Amino acid sequence: MTSLTSLSIDALLPGLRDIGAEVTAAPPLSTQHIITLFIFGMAFGELLMGPLSDAVGRKRALLLGLAIYVAGTIIAGLAGGLETVVLGRFLQGVGVAGPKIATRAMIRDQFEGDAMARIMSFMFTLFILVPMLAPSLAQGLIFLGGWRSVFAAYLAIAGLLGLWLVVRQPETLPVARRIPFRPALLFLNGCRILSNRRVTLLIVATGLVFGAQLLYLSTAADLFFDAYGVRETFPFYFALLATGMGLASFLNARLVQRFGMEAMARAAFTGLASIALLMMLTSLCYGDRLPFAVLMTFLYAVFFAIGVLFGNLNAMAMQSLGEVAGFGASLIASVSSFVATLFAVGLGALYDGTAVNLSMGFLVAGFVSLVLAEVALRSDASPVSAAR
Repeated sequence: MTSLTSLSIDALLPGLRDIGAEVTAAPPLSTQHIITLFIFGMAFGELLMGPLSDAVGRKRALLLGLAIYVAGTIIAGLAGGLETVVLGRFLQGVGVAGPKIATRAMIRDQFEGDAMARIMSFMFTLFILVPMLAPSLAQGLIFLGGWRSVFAAYLAIAGLLGLWLVVRQPETLPVARRIPFRPALLFLNGCRILSNRRVTLLIVATGLVFGAQLLYLSTAADLFFDAYGVRETFPFYFALLATGMGLASFLNARLVQRFGMEAMARAAFTGLASIALLMMLTSLCYGDRLPFAVLMTFLYAVFFAIGVLFGNLNAMAMQSLGEVAGFGASLIASVSSFVATLFAVGLGALYDGTAVNLSMGFLVAGFVSLVLAEVALRSDASPVSAAR
């Protein structure tokens, strides 16, 4: 369920050029927005799905999200212009928030602390392994049936996931623990969550880290295709980088209960900031273009650090949200997605066909998120009480 998010982003990357060549574009829209506005839609969906899952249960909210996702998939798959593709992708983003938020809330319903970080890391390992296969499989689909066949695959996968959910997954939120879906109550609980300095700072730090990854995803095809002439082998290199994140998440799941999620996060933040600084300096020394092997080495190290961070950052932010896990997961994901989208769109507009822009993005995200996380970890960790 949770891997549907990464699948919806990464499987379409090999087809961005084909979409741009076939459908008409209306400036200022570009194929970059097929990725970034999917994330923007997800941010809106996350605001709805979290409190909805607190009110009606995790399974119902998840099924609603899948239904919206299916509608967006059909619109994008039948589109004749780029604006319609982007509209469908926006709806896909709104819908995919159901699986994304409800699965995290289900985990928080049953685990906490380092045990929750361990489960989150295993979840993110699977989440990250999908990009290893998705571009290669999608490239085969595109070769056989064009870029629209990718949306047909999305449709089939969403249907299978919905069927599995109905048949196999039990509800994890008892009726007695549900919180009514009332605007005044949502506003009050939202204020309580966001007034917690620890949670808010970790949300922004998460958004910056996600924004750095999103910047890479939105410019990767152009960078690999144009700057380095990598086309047919693009899925291979994309998958290779994903192994760094997958390996990091798996190791984090094995080590986090020994060292603790805060210590693991500190080490990863320090590593990300240091690697990004070295990548930035090396990029400036080489001028227009880093040698491809050097670029891949830096990217692998960066994504290893990000792989450690994802499971721990979410668990750290969720730690204080026991009574409002659904709405809390919603706000964490939504606000961090907004931050990530603004970060990626802003720096993506400065893309100049080289890796300099990308290294700058990693540097800014790594350093600022390190500072924010340090302040957050020294803040009060008391749980947020729910207004009912």
